[in-house]
Amino acid sequence: MPRNNAQPNPMDARYGAFDILQRVERGGYADRLLDHYLQRHPAMDARERGLLTELVYGILRLRGRLDFALAPFSRQPLQRLEPGALRLLRLGAYQLLELDRIPAHAAVHATVELAHQVGLGRVAGLINGTLRTLERERGNIAWPTPDNLRAYLQHVCSLPSWLAKELLRQFPNADSRALAEALTAAAPLTLRTNTLKTDRDTLLAALAEAGHSARACRYVGEGIIVEKRGTLPLPGDHDGWYQVQDEASMLIAHLLDAQSGETVLDACAAPGGKTTHIAALTGNRARILALDKHPQRVELIKQGADRIGCQGIEARCWDLTQQPDFLEPESFDRILVDAPCSGLGVLRRNPESRWSRRPADILALAELQRTILSQVAPLLRPGGHLLYSVCTFTAAETDAVVKDFLASQPGFVQEDFRPLLPAGWLELTTDSGCVRTLPHHHDGMDAFFAARFMKT
Repeated sequence: MPRNNAQPNPMDARYGAFDILQRVERGGYADRLLDHYLQRHPAMDARERGLLTELVYGILRLRGRLDFALAPFSRQPLQRLEPGALRLLRLGAYQLLELDRIPAHAAVHATVELAHQVGLGRVAGLINGTLRTLERERGNIAWPTPDNLRAYLQHVCSLPSWLAKELLRQFPNADSRALAEALTAAAPLTLRTNTLKTDRDTLLAALAEAGHSARACRYVGEGIIVEKRGTLPLPGDHDGWYQVQDEASMLIAHLLDAQSGETVLDACAAPGGKTTHIAALTGNRARILALDKHPQRVELIKQGADRIGCQGIEARCWDLTQQPDFLEPESFDRILVDAPCSGLGVLRRNPESRWSRRPADILALAELQRTILSQVAPLLRPGGHLLYSVCTFTAAETDAVVKDFLASQPGFVQEDFRPLLPAGWLELTTDSGCVRTLPHHHDGMDAFFAARFMKT
């Protein structure tokens, strides 16, 4: 029972993080749970809201590092602890090891008090002893060095063993290390200027006036990176001046290159950021059909389009593992397949994926990607363009899917992006003419892949 009738305080960031992390362990998504929690507690102090976000995302990103640090000092093996006790230890360890602004004694005391508040007073002694020992001995932790790269990726960069091996298999050692280190960092806050309502210079000026530090993205002309937020809300939110979207994701609509008057299929569209970007780039003068298999996510597409003033978008529920027999063959000028994927390129934004994904998922998703491409291929008119994109870097979901598609669809040829893109974008292209972005090479962008095909 809670000590001295201690009651949980939902306005406390540590309690909120404990609650959200528990729900993530049961299969929830951190971003949705965090948004919902903050909406339910609008009176939470701004500093507590910031700490809550930091704790949730940081602990999920660095879980492997935290467990490595905790293991020598816990009198019970971590895998034998009850889930709530391990959750508390990670909360305390993250504050001790990663947050210099929180005094060590305050981090330990608050975590022990939280144990009582959530009904885990029986492990308060273990929590107190383990965290105090961690603080005292932190300088003696035998962290793996890059000389033992696989152990370094796993225990310092907080990658599960299978993913560490995947990076080492696909990339040179230096790139494996740099990519893994980049994926431990917080993702940048990036905005896509809604050019239907304003321009980037105007939005940058408004951000500066509101006390935010921001700069233009390197590649995409609509992109803005907010480097440091001020205390005021971002300007233009209610007026639809921007869409939160990573720069790598912004590339996709440009690579599709839809034109005014064309008919476009966005085959896996939710939540709709790329759909609305296509509409904006065509000045609302393209006809866009946006499909998604989940009805609630179709509603997100509609809401997003309404918010930023997009027209010409029809959003409809459809599972593209089934033949879309309501659509006429060769009826689209351009098709975007931003396919369901492992999401390993956006681990900074969806950090729970590094612990929920398994190697078998990669093969299953690659098969799904091939299926979706085969379903939409007949819908493209001769001379039309089909763009395939994923937010991951695995060979099975990128180059292998491209190879299999070309082998199974003799009426298609791959287009080489290199002669088609601005000179400043050429560093984003591969030797095979695809586009591949990586955060440690390309101004902190998420890891994306894209290939474009033309129907001959």
